[in-house]
Order: sequence, then C-alpha cells, then structure tokens
Amino acid sequence: MLKRQNPSTPESTRGLTADGGALPMSHNDSRSFFNLSQLVLSAGQIKPSPALKHSKITYFEVEIVDVQSKKQICIVDKVAPASTLLDVKHKFHKACPQWYPSRVGLQLERNGPFLKDSVSIQSLAVSSIITLYFTDLGQQVGWTTFFLTEYTGPLLIYLLFYIRLSTIYDQVESKKNFRHPVVHLACFCHCLHYIRHLLETLFVHKFSEGHTPLKNMIKGCAFYWGFTSWIAYYINHPRYTPPSFGHKQVSYAALAFLMCEAGNHFINVALAHQTNSGNRTCFPSPTYNPFTWLFLLVSCPNYTYEAGSWISFTVMTQTLPVGIFAFLMVIQMSLWAQKKHKLYLKRFYPEVRRKAAMIPIIF
Repeated sequence: MLKRQNPSTPESTRGLTADGGALPMSHNDSRSFFNLSQLVLSAGQIKPSPALKHSKITYFEVEIVDVQSKKQICIVDKVAPASTLLDVKHKFHKACPQWYPSRVGLQLERNGPFLKDSVSIQSLAVSSIITLYFTDLGQQVGWTTFFLTEYTGPLLIYLLFYIRLSTIYDQVESKKNFRHPVVHLACFCHCLHYIRHLLETLFVHKFSEGHTPLKNMIKGCAFYWGFTSWIAYYINHPRYTPPSFGHKQVSYAALAFLMCEAGNHFINVALAHQTNSGNRTCFPSPTYNPFTWLFLLVSCPNYTYEAGSWISFTVMTQTLPVGIFAFLMVIQMSLWAQKKHKLYLKRFYPEVRRKAAMIPIIF
C-alpha cells in the first residue's frame, strides 16, 4: 500500500514553494498586515472631491397686456422672485421709455385694483409666466408738490385781495371806508392756517413714494384757489359789514380758531411720530398734551380740528362764501374720516371700536 504523505511536512512545503505555490499566512503575519492597513488609513483618508452645487433660481416672465385692447405690449423676462412690482415697472420703462414708472398702473385682473409697488412678484405667481394688465395713469406729480402747490395759492391770493389792488377794488372807495379790526384778524388767521399747512408738508408729514395724477392737483387747486378768491373778495371789500354781535363774536370765534389750529398741529405731530417710530401695533394714545385727548373720542381728530377751524372762521367773519366753503369742507373731511376709520377698525379693532370717526359722541 502506498503511504499518504502528510502535507505539513517540510518536504512538501518546500515542494510547493519550489513549484511556485502560495504559502499560507501565519497568525502573526495577518495581524501585522492589519495594523499596517489601519496605519495607512488613519494617516489620511482619501476624500472624494466635493461636487459642485449649482443653485437653481427660478425666474419669472411678466407679460404686459393693454387693458383696453388686450394686446401684448412687451414681455419682461428674467424677473427674480425677490423682485417687486416697482422693479418690473423700471424694466418696463427701459423697454417702453414713453411710460415712466409713476404713470404705469398694473392690475392682476382687468377690473381689479391697481397693485402697489411694494408687492412681491412671487406672491402673484401661479406659474412661471405672470400676466399683468397695463393702464396709462397719465401725467403724475409727487404728493409734496401737490400739497405745496395747493396751499401756496390761497396764501398769495388772499394777500392780493388784502392789499386792495386797484384792478380789484375802487381806490377812492377803499380810502374812504375804514377797515374793521376783524378784516386784519381774518387775514392773520387765514395766512396762519395755510402757513401751518405748508410747514407741516415740509417738516411733519411723511408721504409715501406714491404719486397722484396731475388732473387731481388741477382740481384741488381750482377748488382752493377759487374759494379763496371769493372769500377774500368779500372780507376785504370796502363795504364789508362786521359781525352782528360785534367784539364778543369775533373774540370767541378767533380763540376757537386758534385752539383748533393748535390741536390740528399737535395731532399731526403725534401721527407723524407714530409713523417714524415704526410702532404700528397700537392706535395713537393721548399724551399729557390736552390737545391729544380728542383721541379718546374720535379716530381722526385732525379732521375734527380742521372742520372746527373753518366753522370758527365762518362765525368770526360772518360771510356767506366762508360758510359755503366750511360746509363743503366738513362733508369732504367726514368722507375721508369714515374711510380712514374703516382702515383703523381692521388694524386696531380693540382700540377703535368704540370711537367715532370725526364727530364726538356720534358712534
């Protein structure tokens, strides 16, 4: 019988080595190889190169369509999501230079309201293409220019009638007739009223970036300038008749006029201070100043004081033109007050809900 040869013998091992076979790895050798591998890996891992991240920004296309003809005027492309409507108007102005941003009115729907310049484009987007309807608002003027022009006219016009120009009154009759003191007092009060308005327009009121059509300024100037000419003509006329109750009527009415003017000024300052401080969470509250205590009764005390000024001026001068002007002013300011009161109810409901709009006690 043949004897099986033990492969673990040195002869067999040498034979395998000589034949080119692989030697089995001992326990110590495997541990050394493992330690060497760990050393190499701990020395510095091979990190894959970071992949370049490409930020994908979705741009919008704004299609400008004429509101009347429904024809496309232009397409404003590459509008970023963070852009506002004012940015779109500037790009639209570059494409169509004849329409500058202040006279461009944009609507989301044909019969919808005009969108504000601060509206974000992303808030209007339903898809990547936004359709806006264009309306030409016409020639525009800033609010500061509007009020300065509207208030400067009455101030100068009244002074022209006060000095009694020869082209307006008869000079012989003007020299004969004595001027009643109420004529001089009326000139002082009228000038004080419009000078206050001019100074507040320049230094107190903070207007938004909005504009108003030029035709609105023409209407306002025609109203104020026309009534001022009518009022000044009667009060400064050589045949002007003083008030029926004499000095007492004039004195009390003048005192009420000055109080209303002071109250109007302090209310406007309080409103401007609230806007500048950025505190829009609560309605303006009365301060130590007694003129601001009217905030306890009405939401628009500035209109209350303005109406009081013209009513007092009517009693002081006792003329029909002033009475008609005061009546129209009270109606107009009550409409403005009601409109503002509704806005205040939405923003400051707990503070305003038990207040009147302009006239105290009437809720």
